[in-house]
Amino acid sequence: MNVSIIGTTGYGGAELLRILQHHPEFNIKSIHSTKEDLPIWNEYPHLYGIMDKALQKIDPDQIAEQSEIVFLATPSGISGKLAEAFSGKSIKVIDLSGDLRIPADEYLEWYKHEPANESLVEKAVYGLSEWHHEEIAAAELISNPGCYPTSTLLSLAPIVKENLIDPTGIIVDAKSGVSGAGRSLSRTTSYAEANENLRVYKVNQHQHTPEIEQQLMNWNAGIKPITFTTHLLPITRGIMTTSYVQLTKEYTTSQILELFQSVYEKHPFIRIRPENTFPSVKEVAGSNYCDIGVHADSRTGRLTVVSVIDNLMKGAAGQAVQNANIMSGLDEAAGLGFVPLYP
Repeated sequence: MNVSIIGTTGYGGAELLRILQHHPEFNIKSIHSTKEDLPIWNEYPHLYGIMDKALQKIDPDQIAEQSEIVFLATPSGISGKLAEAFSGKSIKVIDLSGDLRIPADEYLEWYKHEPANESLVEKAVYGLSEWHHEEIAAAELISNPGCYPTSTLLSLAPIVKENLIDPTGIIVDAKSGVSGAGRSLSRTTSYAEANENLRVYKVNQHQHTPEIEQQLMNWNAGIKPITFTTHLLPITRGIMTTSYVQLTKEYTTSQILELFQSVYEKHPFIRIRPENTFPSVKEVAGSNYCDIGVHADSRTGRLTVVSVIDNLMKGAAGQAVQNANIMSGLDEAAGLGFVPLYP
């Protein structure tokens, strides 16, 4: 099955190349960027001798003729326009940006870009693989979730859907490696600023906030606005989200773990840690896993949920390929059986 990638010069696009190069069913037919006729290894020397494809111009008609799926690994504000260009053509689209995740009025407020066509936003299936499997299987257009929302939502879904928590007081403390900011140069992500440092940013203003709230409210209409705080870690890749919620009655950690294990037992990329053990970002690096640990505090009545993912894998390219597998009727784990890189 032929696939094309638009936006292969960014980290998400590079990760798609790494995954798809050895996928058992997908063949990378073409790669596209505004930089034309440039061998991809010029941008990413680690691909020298492995991939000799050159970047091509973005021609939706040609891409739709030669491929069954196109991945849009392009920035917010651009992907929506590309998705519209592919609308009505015989090709499935997976968008890794935020353009199709939330309604136009909220998108304008949080992203500060012109919103995508509202009909496309309504048509797009939110690709949280473990929770929207049937919708994804029937979809032509996927809005791939953001990295922070993926880690947050996977870790909160069981207790939110079962209505085990106070819906008014969800607090999420999230931390990401610098690759989440992309390849563009900035002062805060430069080595001198990020190394040996920990920085809070976009306090109560992160653009992933409404995406998280929207999905939580779809699961439980009683959910109120959350407190979502993001930090920049001095590491390349990885996200840790630590969520604090008030339980509605007394539960033991083992009871909560039993719920999580039951919910996720058939999902190959969710690993629920045993009682009194918690994951670290290094333990999922380079993989499509999401590892979750929980602890119910009998003293305060609060539940702490810790979740880790690789932001470029389960938080972006890995989940996009997982969704492509589901859309294509394949094993959702096809081509994604990477053992995490350690140390």
